[in-house]
Amino acid sequence: MTYIVFGAIVIGVAALIGGAAMIVIGRRGTISEERLSTITQGGGASAASGDAQMNLLTFALTDEDDRAPSVEQFVSKFFDLRPFIEQSGVAVKPSSIVLMSIGLAVVGAAAGMFLPMSYASSPMVAVSLGVVPITWVFLKRKSRLGNFAKQLPEAMELLARSLRAGHSLADGINLVSDEMADPIATEFRRCYEQQNLGIPLEESLEEMTERVPNLDLRFFVTAMVLQRQTGGDAAEILDKIGKLIRERFQIKGQIKALTGEGRLSGIVLLALPILLAFYMYFRNPEYLMLLVTDPLGQKMVLGAIIAQILGALTIKKIVDIKV
Repeated sequence: MTYIVFGAIVIGVAALIGGAAMIVIGRRGTISEERLSTITQGGGASAASGDAQMNLLTFALTDEDDRAPSVEQFVSKFFDLRPFIEQSGVAVKPSSIVLMSIGLAVVGAAAGMFLPMSYASSPMVAVSLGVVPITWVFLKRKSRLGNFAKQLPEAMELLARSLRAGHSLADGINLVSDEMADPIATEFRRCYEQQNLGIPLEESLEEMTERVPNLDLRFFVTAMVLQRQTGGDAAEILDKIGKLIRERFQIKGQIKALTGEGRLSGIVLLALPILLAFYMYFRNPEYLMLLVTDPLGQKMVLGAIIAQILGALTIKKIVDIKV
């Protein structure tokens, strides 16, 4: 058993080092590209910002040769991480996330062998640590998409002012990418560079909605595509879209405040059985393990899990009001 645990630790640490090394190498490459582009384009903050944003445009092309095909192709058969990593805005590759997850899971499984009731605690620790890298990506994605949504009304107003000043829609998109911060600057820069490379503006806007799953952005793209086909006052349309988005944010804020008590109650009710199980596990593991070893206890655990899931879905349905 000692040799098995030692071997698992070695494999896990090797996977962790490999994943961390791939992340560091990827970040160094990104920094080097930004510095080189800044020098070749005359320096300046705007050039550095533009080049950093341009890295997102070239990421899909350059990454194909750099990644580890065997790992990513195998994982992509079950779950493709690339869209989520791109939406999160982090400079990592799917192979790095996979290696980090495997390494943490193996180390967690080995560490769980030293805990009481290792046959039950080892898988729990392995799963808990193994999902950490993927959870980090999803949290970064949620944060980035939330920041994009908050920036969108200001971007609509800036576009409207640009159109009233006599600029084209493409120039307005370029202005948004120059004047605003990430993440909206990165996405609009990518859209502008795509149409500079010959892709129709309508198609580049549609691709932006695929990269950023935001309903308000879909409204904007649909309105602009229709306006370019049928005509109309684009500036007025953008003003109305910006106003509509701000009103929706205001209503969402009010709903969030009114449903705060219900959401907090749901979190407490859902977390209480889990926390109580952990307390009992460390306090008296033999008492808790009856739920795992006894057939009746297994049925009770299954029923509790189903009840927890149904309760979580019910609470989410109550407090999640669509606007």
